[in-house]
Parts: sequence; structure tokens; C-alpha cells
Amino acid sequence: MKTIDYTVLRTTLEAHDSLDPARAVQRRPGRLFIEVAARLCTASLLAVFAWAAFRQWSADPGRITLILLVAAEVMTIGLSLFSRVPVRRDWRPLTFLCSIAASYYFLAVQLAPGTPLVHESVGATLQALGIGWQLFAKASLRRSFGILPANRGIVSHGAYRFMRHPIYFGYFVADIGFLLVNFGLQNLLVYGFQFALQLVRIVREEKLLSDDERYCVYKSRVRFRVVPGFF
Repeated sequence: MKTIDYTVLRTTLEAHDSLDPARAVQRRPGRLFIEVAARLCTASLLAVFAWAAFRQWSADPGRITLILLVAAEVMTIGLSLFSRVPVRRDWRPLTFLCSIAASYYFLAVQLAPGTPLVHESVGATLQALGIGWQLFAKASLRRSFGILPANRGIVSHGAYRFMRHPIYFGYFVADIGFLLVNFGLQNLLVYGFQFALQLVRIVREEKLLSDDERYCVYKSRVRFRVVPGFF
């Protein structure tokens, strides 16, 4: 009778899991539970936010920027619910906290009308442009989009030909549009904090992905992270 070398078998399975992360989750029930619980929590928080925003909008249907804010967050958080399980995630506490705070910042946004610094149509136009760019960038990623920094495969086509983090550029443009129309101390602090957190996420993502030789080659071709010619 042949004996089984379980050390070799385990090493082989782990190597295979690194190529097929979905299989790894299926093999480890604990990971599957965490994935499902996190996504259910995400969906619940998004629903609470959307309902609160709808109540504000129903009192003043002319607030297009409020509807666009909800649309942007539904698109962002909603897509993360269906993202593929990554090959590698960055679970370090600072990275985790920054990623979660930067993703769920909208829960702290003041939805009540603020002081408009520009006309509603100007802010809505900026939001629409930002959302449109996000759609283009996320279509380039397909199911490789997620909240935590992770290696879900190196993407270098579509919006990623112009900058290494095009989604963050879309976030910035859309957020500025909402802030200019719904200006207030609370929103100023929330968005200022959120921009700082996004910067940390970018740095962490690049540190994680730089372990992949393909990403290093990509970085040498696309020099700028978010704003071509500036950053």
C-alpha cells in the first residue's frame, strides 16, 4: 500500500489555492463565513444609507447631487459584493481601517442641505463626469474590484492606460461635485479625511502589488498614480 506524504499534499493544495482563491475559500469554511458575513453587512449599511438619502431627497426632489451620491455609492459598494476572491489581501490593521473608513465614509456625510458654493447643475455635472469615469475604470477591472488592497490580477488596459489608479480620480471629481453644492463644516471634514485615507490606500495598494513583477513592468510604463502630469 502506498503511503501519502501529507506535507507534500498540503503544499500542493496551497499552491493550487493561490492560483484559484475561490477554491481556497470553499476548502476553508471559516474564510467562507467571513466573506459572506462581510458582504451581508456591507449590503445592510448601504441599504440604511440609501433609505436615509431617499427621505432627504423626497423633501426636496430638486437635489440631483443627493441622488447621484447614492448612485455612486451603490455602484462602488455594490460591485464589491460581487468581486472575485483575491489571490492576496493586505489585512494589516492600518490598511484595513483606512480601507473600511474610506469606503464607508458616506455614512458620516451630512445629507441635509448645506451651503451651495456653486449651482446644483454644476455640482451634478462634476458628479456625473466622476461617476462616468469610475464606470469606465471599473469596466476595465471587471470583477477585480474590491475594498481592501489585494492582488486580483494586474490590469493595464482601458482607463489604466492613463493612470495607475483611475477609480480614485473618479471618486475625487464626484466628491468635489457633491461637496461644492452641499458645503458645510461636517462635510468638509468628512471629505478631507476621506481624501487622506484614499491616499493611504493608494500607497498600500502599490506596496502590495509591487511584489508582482508584472505590476513593476506596468509602473514603468504608466508613471502617474491618479492625475497625469501631477501625481
